[in-house]
Amino acid sequence: MIKNPIKKFFQLESSTGIILVITAIFAMMIANSKDSDLYFLFLSLEVPINLDFISYSKNLTLQDWVNDGLMAIFFFLIGLELKKEVIQGDLSTKAKISLPAIAAIGGVMVPALIFYFFNYDKPNYIKGFAVPTATDIAFAYGMLCLFGKQITSSAKIFLVALAVLDDLAAILIIALFYTKSISIPFLLVSSFAFIGLILLNRTGCKRVWPYLLCGVFLWLVILKSGVHATIAGVLMAMFIPLKVGNTTILEKIDHRLSPSVNYLILPVFAFANAGVRIENFELSTLFSDSIVLGIVLGLFVGKQLGVMLFSYLVVKFKIASLPRGTSWGEFYGVAIFTGIGFTMSLFIGSLAFIDDSTSFDKVKIAVLTASLLSLFYGSTVITIESMRQKYKKKHYAIST
Repeated sequence: MIKNPIKKFFQLESSTGIILVITAIFAMMIANSKDSDLYFLFLSLEVPINLDFISYSKNLTLQDWVNDGLMAIFFFLIGLELKKEVIQGDLSTKAKISLPAIAAIGGVMVPALIFYFFNYDKPNYIKGFAVPTATDIAFAYGMLCLFGKQITSSAKIFLVALAVLDDLAAILIIALFYTKSISIPFLLVSSFAFIGLILLNRTGCKRVWPYLLCGVFLWLVILKSGVHATIAGVLMAMFIPLKVGNTTILEKIDHRLSPSVNYLILPVFAFANAGVRIENFELSTLFSDSIVLGIVLGLFVGKQLGVMLFSYLVVKFKIASLPRGTSWGEFYGVAIFTGIGFTMSLFIGSLAFIDDSTSFDKVKIAVLTASLLSLFYGSTVITIESMRQKYKKKHYAIST
C-alpha cells in the first residue's frame, strides 16, 4: 500500500523541486538549532585524497567533496543533456536554438549588470557578480510542472533549453573567473585523459566503464591543476557518443544517472550549502546590504527582465517565434521562473566567497529570498494567465 504512493511521487516531474525545498528547510533548521555546531563541524571534516602509488594528494573537506566531486557528476549530466539537445533535440537547428540562446544571454547579462550597479565600488563583493545569473533547472522545471496542463509543453521545453544554456554560461564563468591559480604541468597531463576519451569515441567503445575511468582521471588532474573540478564533468560528456551501432550509450548513461543526481546529489548539495544561521539577521539587511540587494534584484528582477527583453527583440525582428501555443502572458510567467537560482546560485556563491563565510551567508539568504519571490510571483502570473485563457475560450465558445 505504501509503495504505490512513493512510486507515484518519484514519477512526478515536480518531485525533485519538492525534495530540494524540504532539504533546504531542514538544513536551515539544523543550522539554527542547538546542534548547529555539529552540522558545521561535520561539513568541515577532512577526507583527503592520498594516492601514494602515483604521489598524488589533495586535502578536501566533506563540503569540498560535495561541491567539487558530486557537482562534477551533476555537470556531467548537464553536459550529456546539452549534447543530446544539440545533436537531435530542441537545440538542433538554428530556428530551435535562437530563442532560448538569445534569451539566455539576456538572462545572464542583465542580472550581472544589476549586481554590478550595487557593488562596483566594493572589491570584496564584486566577485559575486555571477551569483544571480544562474537558473536551477531541477527546481524551476519541477515547480513549473506543478501546473500540469496549464503550461504548454513547448513552454516547458523552452525553460529547460534556456536553463541548460544558462548553466553552460555558468560553467564558462566558473572556468574564467573562479580559478585561483593554474598548474600548467597538471593541465598538460590532462591531455592523456582527452586522448583516451577520443580513442574510445573513435573506436566505437560500447562499454561505459572505460569512459568513467578516463573521467575519474580527468577529474583528479583538473582538481590538482587549480581549475575548478566540475569542468571535468562537462568536458567528459562531450566525448560520450550518442549512439554506437544499436546501443544508445548517451541515453543509457543519462537514464541511469538522472535519478541519482535528482534525488541524491542535488539534495545533498542543498543540505550542505543552504544551512545559514539567521539569528543575527535583520529584515533591513534585504534593503541595505548591497550584496543582498544585488542578488535579490538580479535574480528576481534581472532574470525576468533580461529574458523578456531579449525574447521580445528576437520575436520582433522575426529571428524566432514564441514557443508553439504559448501566449506572452504564459511566456512571462516562465521567464519569472528563471529567477529561481537556488542550487546553481549557491554553488557559484560558494566559489566566489570560499574564504568569506560571512558574505556567503548573505548570499544564501539573498538566493533563497529571490528564489521564493520568483516562485510565488511566477505562480501567481501563470495562474492568472491560465484563468484568463480559460475565460477567453469560454467567451469565444458562447459568442459563436
